[in-house]
Amino acid sequence: MGSFNTSFRDGFILMGFSDWSQLEPILFVFISIFYSLTIFGNTTIITLSLLEPQLHTPMYFFLRHLSFLDLCYTTSTVPQLLINLHGLDRTISYEGCVVQLFSSLALGSTECVLLVVMAFDRYAAVCHPLHYTAIMHPHLCQTLAIASWVGGFMNSLVQTGLMMAMPLCGLHLLNHFFCEMTVLLKLACEDTEGAETKMFVARALILVVPAVLILGSYVYIVQTVLKVKSVAGRRKAFGTCGSHLLVVSLFYGSAIYTYLQPIHSYSESEGKFVALFYTIVTPMLNPLIYTLRNKDVKGAVRKVLGRGRYSE
Repeated sequence: MGSFNTSFRDGFILMGFSDWSQLEPILFVFISIFYSLTIFGNTTIITLSLLEPQLHTPMYFFLRHLSFLDLCYTTSTVPQLLINLHGLDRTISYEGCVVQLFSSLALGSTECVLLVVMAFDRYAAVCHPLHYTAIMHPHLCQTLAIASWVGGFMNSLVQTGLMMAMPLCGLHLLNHFFCEMTVLLKLACEDTEGAETKMFVARALILVVPAVLILGSYVYIVQTVLKVKSVAGRRKAFGTCGSHLLVVSLFYGSAIYTYLQPIHSYSESEGKFVALFYTIVTPMLNPLIYTLRNKDVKGAVRKVLGRGRYSE
């Protein structure tokens, strides 16, 4: 028996999907494709929102932060997973595990707060259109973005600190493809009820409170949209807000399933596949969900491509 920061200094072995070895080549191909699409889609949104003046709005300012978050989040786990699936190396050092745990929690927590900020932006745009530019002025947007990052990293600092202080025992095997907190908690070998309660409260605060705030904002948004007499106006409002609500549902649904169920009932086998969803699938879908029917983005793409042809 020892503690997380002493007896496990030699690192861990990530079992990944070795239980389903026949699936590993297929997963390697699909995850490689999804990761490439994630990088391309989110990089495109970041580039367009910086280059095109018509996209210099609060909505695309926050979307740029979301795209950067998704790039960082997937990169914190997917390269390790691809190496694992290829069978080259299934080990991760103690330091690497701590960094991965902290970064994945920090980036995920930041996204939780950022989605609330984006919901507030949509609330201001739909419910107070005449005062929207006055409400969402650049200084406030920057402050909200910084608060999202700081809040996410502080939440991760608390949870990672509590996790590192826990005594762990048993084999150095993690039945997952990255250093997931719920799997590390399974290695706890003493009564850690107090620490687990604190960590659960931290997770609940970063998941439940934002989810409630987002749902509350959309209650007001729906009430306002239903008062709009123009069918075209309703369709535009629902289309703009619907994309954000879909992203919220995908992200929070998988995250709540993973982090808010009791540790003793957590299934590592199911958890790995759910983790694939929120670490790979959702970040890949976000650019499509936000831009598939977005005339502003389509127009920006045509302008950039047109400038490219003209420069040639």
